[in-house]
Amino acid sequence: MNQELVGPPRSTRRFSAQFSPTPRGARLARLLATERLHAWGLPPDPARLVVAELAANAATHGRVPGRDFRLALHATAESLRIEVTDTCPEGLPRPVRLPQAAAESGRGLLLVEALADRWGVTEGPVPRKTVWAELDLATAAAREPVHR
Repeated sequence: MNQELVGPPRSTRRFSAQFSPTPRGARLARLLATERLHAWGLPPDPARLVVAELAANAATHGRVPGRDFRLALHATAESLRIEVTDTCPEGLPRPVRLPQAAAESGRGLLLVEALADRWGVTEGPVPRKTVWAELDLATAAAREPVHR
């Protein structure tokens, strides 16, 4: 009789850390997320770009003096969920639209929308909001560039 050996289901891998709402904190969030993805054996792109945009938004638009933002990564065999939580309930992300050509900002969520398979915002508990993005790992692997 042929039997297929099936191992236990892979558990969810989790990472969470708090960062100062500054450009330096956003950069550190991207670097630590990249290291965690590498440790988990997951491709860094496009996840590190999504982390960079969400963390930069938290440091720029979600900044409340004296309060940090939190980055959380949740990986299963099928998907990676990126969450960035800040304590500024105002400034919820607006529907993505193309900014003026001369605008120096306003393209970050366009990038997140293009790279993520799903994204959104969850409000609460007050005063928090979490902007999240999900990447299907099979799709992310297909997007990974081949280096020759």
